[in-house]
Order: sequence, then C-alpha cells, then structure tokens
Amino acid sequence: MEKQENNFAFIDSQNLYLGIKSLGWKLDYRRFRIYLKEKYKVSTAYLFIGYIPANQDLYSSLQRDGYVLIFKPTLFDKNGKVKGNVDADLVLQAMVNYKKYDEAIIVTSDGDFYSLVKHLYKNNKLRCVISPYTKTCSILLKKTAKEKIFFTANLREKLEYYKEKHR
Repeated sequence: MEKQENNFAFIDSQNLYLGIKSLGWKLDYRRFRIYLKEKYKVSTAYLFIGYIPANQDLYSSLQRDGYVLIFKPTLFDKNGKVKGNVDADLVLQAMVNYKKYDEAIIVTSDGDFYSLVKHLYKNNKLRCVISPYTKTCSILLKKTAKEKIFFTANLREKLEYYKEKHR
C-alpha cells in the first residue's frame, strides 16, 4: 500500500488577498482549500492573518472551510492603516512543523520568504510556491523556487468567488 502524502500549506493571507484583488477577482477560500487538498495533498493549511475583532465571522468561516488560523496582533501605522506582518510567524511555523510534513506549499509573492523557500528547496521539502502577484512576484522567490513556482492568474476559473444569482 502506497504511503499517503502529508503536505502542509503556509499561507500569507494578506499577500494572497491583495494579490488576487490586483488581478481583478475575489478568491473563494473554500474552493481554494479543496484545491490545495486535491492537487497538493495538503492535510493542514495554516492561514496567517492579522487579528481584528470585527472580523470574527470571517475567521469562523475560514475555520469551517478547513484552515488553521494563526493570528497576529494588528497595529495601526501613522496613516491609520492596519498592519499585521505575519512573515516571522509563517517561517517559524514552517520550521516548528518541519518533521510533521512531507512537503510544504508556500502561498505568497513576498521576497521575505526567500530564505525559507531556499532551505525547503535544498532539502527536498518544497512542493511549490503559489504566487498571487504574477507581475510583482519577488525575483528572489522566482530564482529560489525555480521550476516549483506557480501563479494564481490561471486559476481564476477554478477558484473565483461568485455569489449565486437568485431568481
């Protein structure tokens, strides 16, 4: 009997959300979770997200869809914009769980993850990097992930959120 793959996804939620938005569509997170499970055999999908109390319904929905949420306290910058930088948390979680998964799927376009991707690639632990920002994806990520980088631009048909029209 063949061993079942056990892969983990580590998702930079803000990067994913803004990247898809820049492409002109909205991601269906439930469909994305199913896609990760079916295509990449993801058993655990960590979603790193800034915590804002008013977003409780969103968090509950994401958990129902099968994500493990890792919250980052949020701060406001001098312009009043919410900041919740999750980079260190994502890297730490990927390394804490290193022996628990076969391969990692990193969802981001952020070059700050270059060292993590390089380490995973070198040690045959990187399944792929899924980049939401096709045009502005970090050159460091592209060089490091090599043939294992994919872009969400061509997944719109599979993953776009749309409200069903009521008749």
